[in-house]
Amino acid sequence: MTPDSSSSISPKGSASDPCVARAVLQSPQAARAARGRAHFYPGVSDADWNDWRWQFRNRVHTLEQLATMLPFPPQERAAIGGVLREFRMGITPYYLSLIDPADPADPIARQVVPVAAEGASSSDGVDDPLSEEKYSPVPGITHRYPDRCLMVVSNSCAIYCRYCTRKRIMAEDVVSDLDLQRMVDYIAATPAIRDVVVSGGDPLTFATDKLDRILGKLRAIPHLEIIRIGSRVPVSLPMRIDDELTQMLARHHPLWINVHFNHPNEVTPDAALACDRLSRAGIPLNNQSALLRGVNDDEATQLALVHGLMLMRVRPYYLYHCDPVRGADHFRTTIERGIEMIESLRGHTSGLAIPQFAVDAPGGGGKIPVNPQYVLAYDHGRAILRNFQGRIYEAQDPPDLPGGSMPPPRLANPAAGVESLAPGGWSNEKQSHKESSPPSAETGWVHPRR
Repeated sequence: MTPDSSSSISPKGSASDPCVARAVLQSPQAARAARGRAHFYPGVSDADWNDWRWQFRNRVHTLEQLATMLPFPPQERAAIGGVLREFRMGITPYYLSLIDPADPADPIARQVVPVAAEGASSSDGVDDPLSEEKYSPVPGITHRYPDRCLMVVSNSCAIYCRYCTRKRIMAEDVVSDLDLQRMVDYIAATPAIRDVVVSGGDPLTFATDKLDRILGKLRAIPHLEIIRIGSRVPVSLPMRIDDELTQMLARHHPLWINVHFNHPNEVTPDAALACDRLSRAGIPLNNQSALLRGVNDDEATQLALVHGLMLMRVRPYYLYHCDPVRGADHFRTTIERGIEMIESLRGHTSGLAIPQFAVDAPGGGGKIPVNPQYVLAYDHGRAILRNFQGRIYEAQDPPDLPGGSMPPPRLANPAAGVESLAPGGWSNEKQSHKESSPPSAETGWVHPRR
């Protein structure tokens, strides 16, 4: 057991199990989770607590339930009630146990508890900031890139994140078997698709046999090589990752899972055990997090998060700029801040632990990688570079190859002295190579809705 006797580690994996890193078991996050369970759910048995169906049934989803668990000022009741009439709430008992009720700025609460600011900004932003429906040839499919597509199989999640880019479908309506089959049929009829992301909602909230049927239909498509699942269940409902589920998933390889940890307080022994079970089933785990103001937009939090992920054998994959979705303005920060987060990691942790910062371009432009600029100038095979400490170095291309150059639009803001280090700037002969405009949806490969 952990130092607190109310630990929620499942009987199928004890806290002394070597599959969970000692650093996670003995972390402040482990103690916090144990205290939270004792505070919010003191009378719940281990059998119920570790039953994912009990967790799902007992989510906090009404204003009245929220008020008993996390009291808020009476004057905010009307505003929060207005938010809940438009955007659904759902918080599992497990995820609620990670909240410190004494901290008004708790980063876990901020992600799932509605606040008045959500309603105040509901007129800003857009319902579909990434134009997923514009690129939807059949309901549930978003086909934005030539060789891969998104398949939204569910509107239901274990928890409902207040910044979710799909807040417009924040409901628990069942996606019909007919619609699911139409999605599968579209993929089967489109040989260019070699990779599908099964998302929602959260596919891992499905019953195991239902998800097995969906994955089986996809795996039967000859040209489909890779299946990826996007899920926040290991973060919010880790007891769902049981032997029955992992054995089923292992039948559909090659299969990857993208998880969604945003804060080191989510890196608990239960979450680590869930990730370990998935890894032992041969499933690579990548983490996609969102950069959220007041949650993880500081250097220390980002460093602790990526280190916690590595302890669970989860590779930091993407750090997304928060989408301009309606009702989420209070979460959004600047692109500059995202670049600063990556800059703060480079050189101070393993390269394997550094995610790619990306902006998912509004209007359906896709993911655009955004990085700190380490190339200060590059002309005629001579590159002026800076390292993570800000020190300047010069590197030369091989003398037996034509020297390369980099056009000014790809350079960072001019720095003092760079022009003198690389006189002449971008070479004239390179200027004749004009970048072509990206194809529009009307002229490209994107299929119209059938």
